[in-house]
Amino acid sequence: MSERTLKQIIEKIDNTCVYDIAIKTPLERADSISKRLKNEVFIKREDLQPVFSFKLRGAYTKIKSLLDVNSSRNLIAASAGNHAQGVALSARKLGIKATIVMPTTTPKIKVDAVKNLGAKVILFGDSYDDAYKYAKNKSNKDKLEFIHPYDDIDVIAGQGTIGKEILDQQNGKIDYIFIPVGGGGLLAGIAAYFKYMSPKTKIITVEPEDSNCFYQAFRDKKRTKLKSIGIFADGVAVKQVGKLTFDISRDIVDSALLVNTDEICSSIKDLYDQTRTVAEPAGALSLAGIKKYVKSNKIKNKNIVGIFCGANMNFDRLRHVSERSQLGELSEMLVGVTIPEEPGSFKKFCKLIGKRSITEFNYRFSDNKSAHVFAGIKLSSGTPEKQSVIKKLKDNNYKVVDFTDNEMAKLHIRYMVGGTSNSSLTEHIFRFIFPEKPGELFNFLDSIGSKWNISLFHYRNHGADFGRVLIGFQASNSDKKRLINHLNKLNYEFFDETHNKAYNLFLS
Repeated sequence: MSERTLKQIIEKIDNTCVYDIAIKTPLERADSISKRLKNEVFIKREDLQPVFSFKLRGAYTKIKSLLDVNSSRNLIAASAGNHAQGVALSARKLGIKATIVMPTTTPKIKVDAVKNLGAKVILFGDSYDDAYKYAKNKSNKDKLEFIHPYDDIDVIAGQGTIGKEILDQQNGKIDYIFIPVGGGGLLAGIAAYFKYMSPKTKIITVEPEDSNCFYQAFRDKKRTKLKSIGIFADGVAVKQVGKLTFDISRDIVDSALLVNTDEICSSIKDLYDQTRTVAEPAGALSLAGIKKYVKSNKIKNKNIVGIFCGANMNFDRLRHVSERSQLGELSEMLVGVTIPEEPGSFKKFCKLIGKRSITEFNYRFSDNKSAHVFAGIKLSSGTPEKQSVIKKLKDNNYKVVDFTDNEMAKLHIRYMVGGTSNSSLTEHIFRFIFPEKPGELFNFLDSIGSKWNISLFHYRNHGADFGRVLIGFQASNSDKKRLINHLNKLNYEFFDETHNKAYNLFLS
């Protein structure tokens, strides 16, 4: 980043107009989290903004700057939710028209929120990238001002006002700040201000493992475009970090960190316990990063800041978050255990588990000698206790497979244990992901066709933007190549799970 760009951002932040519409959100000490992590942890409450997200700051700053130099009264933007609400509310306050292009997979709560703010909504495509291309084309065709969600100097400066507020609110030095990243607008704005006003503060970025465009760019020192992205934390589901945002932040960031879905869910629970507010997945990224970084680097007695950047959570997702939060904080383990098929064997198994609660217990008769058990076991001390339980079972001659980090086991197998195929035909197992929207499951089945017999099918809708399906096809080994060629033509993301241990133990 050039000195000129840095000074330009700082000047815009110091002379901001955001408080025409946004509020100065509190920086709160997270008492219980601080005590548990043995550090002073402070949470910046951007969930308290009028649209429950920080995005209002950048949207308003950009739109107001446009009105200061021309009389344009028509705007367009592309967004999966939070930026859309920021643009819609800003446009309403300034008395101008806004059109928002949103993916068809956008949760209804976010679509309705944008409509209620007076903006026109166009649903297009299955992803943000689809909506973005449509909005850009419409902008050029109809001569509408395009409001970029992150890669714009005014948007970056608007988000950067968060950094100024944090430094004004925290009197003592800030040792670390953890910033969630999608396209990079929030990161670029806060990082630029901290570089100028608090250069000794360590800046750590946090992203989901399956949506890590900044992490890869930071590691490789150049922007790369991801082939696919995870959709759980939809607020940061971007295939490529912004050009301007990366130029600004690439040399300021000290470390880039990745967290998984379970760790995010665990932090959503922590934020709820602390604030009684439900964070959206992207909103809990900072805290997930703080917990992981502090533990892995044995950090103590430091002042640490995280950004609670959004609370636009689709209600239907809460079931999934609740289930995964226990795994994220390692208060539950999932195992597959082979036990003797004889009276009293379950009792013996439970006795070995001790006073720990068994949260789940499923088994299916395998033969006259053994049975396969899928068990969820409550933990109180995380990984060391999990390892102790597994060792105790193995010492008593039980065959044990740890499924705590097995994504297929957590998403599908735990709900399917109890059925195996008695067919002599070979079964091939595939896991699919497709955009969740009305009629899409039928479209998916229709595209699969009827050439191969389906011997297993599991679909579960837990409120996410994408549906997940597990399918078994009956086909000879020599015919598998033709099957895969057919599946490749469907344009659905899929994974071959035929050799997954969870499948082979419980379903094959």
